[in-house]
Amino acid sequence: MKLVILDRDGVLNQDSANFIKTPNEWIPIPGSLEAVALLNQSGFRIVVATNQSGVSRGLFDMATLNSIHDKMHREMAQVGGRTDAVFYCPHAADDHCSCRKPKTGMIEDIGKRFSVELSEVPAVGDSLRDLQAFANAGCQPILVRTGKGEETLAAAEKLADKALPANTWICTDLADAAQRIIMEYA
Repeated sequence: MKLVILDRDGVLNQDSANFIKTPNEWIPIPGSLEAVALLNQSGFRIVVATNQSGVSRGLFDMATLNSIHDKMHREMAQVGGRTDAVFYCPHAADDHCSCRKPKTGMIEDIGKRFSVELSEVPAVGDSLRDLQAFANAGCQPILVRTGKGEETLAAAEKLADKALPANTWICTDLADAAQRIIMEYA
């Protein structure tokens, strides 16, 4: 099985410093849903792995999170794409859970659920914590310049402690990442 892991906010949809709290705030990045469809057509299964601390902060509840993901699935289906699962961490950073990225618990759970060797899995994110979780779990980390990607790249170039994991691919957006994934993994 060929699998790709995607962060949600900043990779599939526009990010917000104030969280994506309603379905109306979930706005796809141009070309991102079509990139998922292209990956699907090339034989890849897609799993979303997203930190959603807005749940524990009381900014939205599980029903709203499910509604946001329902909208994502509907809009993706309209262009011929699909995700096979959405994994999320509802905890805040101070909850000290094992699933919140940059920890690897959520990524390892995906590997177990889909019975895949994570070293064979490309994973796309826009923040350093995404890339750290992916790399530490054994995935191929891919940084997109959308969402927080440009700021992540700028910080990595200035600060050694914010350096990108070794062998991180840098792509313009998910459409660019999808093309490279297909070339390297299909």
